[in-house]
Amino acid sequence: MNAERSDLVVVGAGAAGLFACLCAAREGARVALVSARPLAETASYWAQGGLAAALTVDDSPARHLQDTLTAGRGLVRHSAAQVLCDEAPARFHDLEALGVRFDADRHGNVALGLEGGHGVRRVVHAGGSATGRRILRQLSADVAEHPAIEVLEGARAASLAGDGRVTGVRLEDGRTLTARGTILATGGAAALWSRTTNPPGSFGSGLLLARAAGAALADLEFAQFHPTAVVGVPGREGFLITEAIRGEGATLHDAHGERFVDELAPRDAVARAIFRTLQEQGTSFVSLDMRHVDPGRFPNVVAALRDAGLDPATELVPVAPASHYVMGGIVTDLDGRTHVPGLYAVGECACTGLHGANRLASNSLSECFVFGRRAALRALGEPSPAPAGAAVPGDAVAPPPTRETRAAMWRHAGLERDAAGLRPLLDDPHPLAQLVARAALFREESRGAHARADFPETDPALDDRHTVFDPDSPEPRLDHWA
Repeated sequence: MNAERSDLVVVGAGAAGLFACLCAAREGARVALVSARPLAETASYWAQGGLAAALTVDDSPARHLQDTLTAGRGLVRHSAAQVLCDEAPARFHDLEALGVRFDADRHGNVALGLEGGHGVRRVVHAGGSATGRRILRQLSADVAEHPAIEVLEGARAASLAGDGRVTGVRLEDGRTLTARGTILATGGAAALWSRTTNPPGSFGSGLLLARAAGAALADLEFAQFHPTAVVGVPGREGFLITEAIRGEGATLHDAHGERFVDELAPRDAVARAIFRTLQEQGTSFVSLDMRHVDPGRFPNVVAALRDAGLDPATELVPVAPASHYVMGGIVTDLDGRTHVPGLYAVGECACTGLHGANRLASNSLSECFVFGRRAALRALGEPSPAPAGAAVPGDAVAPPPTRETRAAMWRHAGLERDAAGLRPLLDDPHPLAQLVARAALFREESRGAHARADFPETDPALDDRHTVFDPDSPEPRLDHWA
């Protein structure tokens, strides 16, 4: 197959990108997949959380929807959450059909975990906390073996091709890939912060590619900090301890050994409680006690800690929050379409409004499959592009952040922000750092994952109001999403 011209170009080989490729190929489409890293080495590979779906008789999409709305703190786009909750069970069964083996109980029924913000057990895992690894291995193998999918490993997108309509991707080596539809599945931006659970490449490159092509961005002020990332363990700094472990009874303790938070509250509440405890007690970590949790349920977490010299079966684990997930991203509709014809976005780089101001645990993996499929099917209906002209290598529009930028983001745009700290970021050399700061300054309230020390209350007038950057404007505006 000639990879230079196809029906669909997908940029990014995480869960959303791989699943979009397979859905399109299943419809008979020719697909080109652009992956900067080898398959199964993306951020999705390290995902310890599971897939949230209403799968039992005591659960329902309606209950899942209500938990999503509650966690999102008055900013969830109801229609996006409805789609996610209604379609997640079918996508779970699609993954089973592809060969993903999910954990089962002793009776052979799917084992469901409880995570923060969920009212019932509805999170499925594969290999305990190795869910991302299991799913990515299967999807990567399926993609690599599919005759209609051309995988370009080690390739990087420099810009999007087209004028008014996106017709493909220009790579850093000068090649242009043309297609009916182009899907960005480039992951999130949590690595803009110096302390993060994400790999170094997660700095929002897809957001900048889309903005340069004329797409809108939204909700960049809402950066979720995972409550329990390892602190001070050599070789495991920032290693994420999955929320599912707290769902199985692990507890958090301050410097005096006292519990101080409901461990299964939504992530923003738990992370902020830890942050304030650290400030009050002048310490750098709190302790996660998972000594009574069956280590066989979370083999990769236990093995990683033991390899670093800490045995969680007998010792407390030092943890503190770390940047984990940005709820904002490229504005799309419920089929992944951006405002730019021919351009789609799915997964963490996209913003449908599903997550609101605070993502419900394990909704993000479900999002990859629900919206990855919808975008792939819709994109195949785009018209065939005109032949591409010759392209030459150019500067990438999405440069990685410097160490100084990442440190400044952690210092000034962390778990609590204020105007005095955010203003210096307006002069940061990284364009996405500037946009995050402008969005955080613009939202003069505290809501979910966005906490302003100088505006500690939630403003009801901002319910359902999203902070949107139009492509040609450095200043945000408020928009109401139905």
